[in-house]
Formats: sequence, C-alpha cells, structure tokens
Amino acid sequence: MSDAMKILILTNLFPTPWDPLRGAFNRQQFERLGQRHDVDVLVAVDFRERFGRTPATVHVPHVRTDYFTFVYPPAIGRFLHGLCWLLCLLGQRGRKLRAARYDCILVSWAYPDGVAAGWLARRLGIPYVLKVHGSDLNVQAEHALRRPQIRAALRGADAVISVSRALADKAIVLGAEPSRVHVLYNGVNHALFMPGLRSEARARLELPATTPLLLYVGNLKASKGCLDLLEAFPTLLAVHPRARLIYVGNGPDRDAIRARIVALGCEGQVELVGATAHDALGDWFRAADLLCLPSHNEGVPNVVLEAMACGTPVVATRVGGIPEVVPEHAGMLVPPHDRVALSKALIEASNRSWDPHRIALHAASFRWEDNVDRLQRILQDVAIHHSAALEARA
Repeated sequence: MSDAMKILILTNLFPTPWDPLRGAFNRQQFERLGQRHDVDVLVAVDFRERFGRTPATVHVPHVRTDYFTFVYPPAIGRFLHGLCWLLCLLGQRGRKLRAARYDCILVSWAYPDGVAAGWLARRLGIPYVLKVHGSDLNVQAEHALRRPQIRAALRGADAVISVSRALADKAIVLGAEPSRVHVLYNGVNHALFMPGLRSEARARLELPATTPLLLYVGNLKASKGCLDLLEAFPTLLAVHPRARLIYVGNGPDRDAIRARIVALGCEGQVELVGATAHDALGDWFRAADLLCLPSHNEGVPNVVLEAMACGTPVVATRVGGIPEVVPEHAGMLVPPHDRVALSKALIEASNRSWDPHRIALHAASFRWEDNVDRLQRILQDVAIHHSAALEARA
C-alpha cells in the first residue's frame, strides 16, 4: 500500500450543522490526520437533534465530512443501539461505503459506534481501530446487555486507542488484547492555549480585574459534577465573599443549575455564559484563578490540559486519567461526589500561591503533533498487517 492511506472515521463526537461545537478534541485530531491522509469523517446525528434544531454552517478543513441520522428505540431498548446504528449507517450510506475501498476504519466511541463499526469492518473486509474516551467504557460497559457487545468490539479491533492509562486498563479487563492497546493522550493547540496576562484576558471578556474567579468549562450535565460545584461554591463565598463562579457551556442541566442558583441566593455571584467556540476559550482560562471540573467519570478531559497550558491551576476529581495528567504543582484532586472535600479544596487552592510558568511547562508536553504522529503509525501498522495477511492467504 502507498504511504497515504484512505481512512474512514466513524463517530458521534464531531462538529455537525446541528451541534457545531461538538467533539472539539476529535476535530483537532482528525483535521491534522487529514493533512497527511485521505480522510472521510462520517458522523452519526441523533434524530432528535437533526429534526429539532436549525442547522448551521460547519466547515472542517482537510477532511470530507458527511452525516447520517441515527434512529433508535427509547431507553429500555438501548442494548439494540449498536444494531440500529449499523442499520441506519448501511441504509443511508451503505452503497457509498462499499464502493470507497478504505484501508482502515477509525471509530471514536465504543458504544454504539464501536460495536456497529466492528460489524461493518467485517462486512467490508477491512481492519478497524477503536478509540475509547471514558464513559463509553466506564458507564456503558456496566450494563449487562451492552457489556458483551463492547467486549466483542474490543476483542475484534486490530488496535484499541485509549486517552488514558486507567481507561486502557479498563479496556484490557473488558477483553482487549493487551498488546493491541495504546495509550494516546490528547494534545493541546498551544497557539490558542498559552499563558498570558490575566488582566488583559479579563478586560477582553469585560470581567472585574480583581475578583476571584472560579471557572467551569464543559457540558452542563450532572455526571460532569456541575451541580456538585454549585453546592460547594457557597463555602468558598464564606471565605471570599467577592468570588464569582462562571459556567462556560450548555447542556441538559442548565435549567436545574439556574433554579439552584436562585435557591442558594447566589444570583449575583454565579453566571452561565452559554456555549463558546473552542478557539475563544483561551481568554476564559487565562482570566480564571482556578478551573474546576468535578466529574463523576472521565477519560482525560481536554479542558484540563488546555487550562494548564494557559498556566491556570485545576481542581478536579480523582477519576479516570485525570490523576495521570495533573501533578501536585498544577492542581488538587478530590474524590467524586464529595462536596465537602470539594469545598475544602476550592478554599485551599484559592489561597495557595501557584506557579503559572511551571504549570504551563508541564502542559507543553501534550502536543497534537506528537499525538497524530503516533495515531498515524498505529493506523499504518494495522493496514499493513491486514494487507500482508490478505496476500498470505491469496
């Protein structure tokens, strides 16, 4: 085969006209991969989003992007989602996929995406690489009827890519062949996320120059700990009455957060600014005194890496791969669901003197260029071994 591969990427985690900010980490990785290889990204779009939202214009350079509508039964039928994913894909794009002659498939997210991609790869006679992120194994694999499907997808994959060591260990426990599992931390765009003057960032965002600022960036849903953070915040206010908490992001628990802000009497100290473009997040990180992400489960969240790249310390939970990337000089970690411990950590972290240069220097080791170099080698090895096996059987 030639050096340049033809790669099919299947995922639900990528920008779409109905959710333009989705999967920024995948967008950055796949765009860079597309600079080196011939890449098609085929994105599953939830039917509720496709028919319930007004589409926007989305352009991701260096890759060809297409979409298919994922239709599925309600919660009780979630064990059927892998099959539904495959049938929707084949029904809407099957002829195109059969004619494309890809060298390999890269699938991002284990269930239902990875399960369906494993069946598709066998149908097309090409190898596939499964990339896992966090709750696709930590949560989905805990369900009895989904677990064997995920196990089969892991075992059938020619390689498994994990965003953390903890998640790689989980994949192996579930059945992945250890020699095929690769730990590949996400990268950071250091042209966007770098240290800078806090005063200048706050001026651009029209924020008070001296107010202690606590920042949350991410999906507003309970499993990300956004409500835990809100419950812990009044304790910090008792010590620092001028402190502010800002949520950057959107999600299903936005209204619940708003209601709880009122119940706690924190209307003047807590703000929800909504979803923000990825390339505009740098100033938010530079403006903040602390980033807090008290997730209940994680792989390695890119907002943690990006905040550290800006020199901003982190308060997060000791889950998934977070302990692998946040050293003591860059932040504090607490158990998930523990609002008392979170309150204490916020107070201690807000009173500690941090070294932004040292924090940013640590984060400088997370580079997208290195990430894509390794990803490319994994995909090439898989494709070469598959081609060699076909030739041996011929």
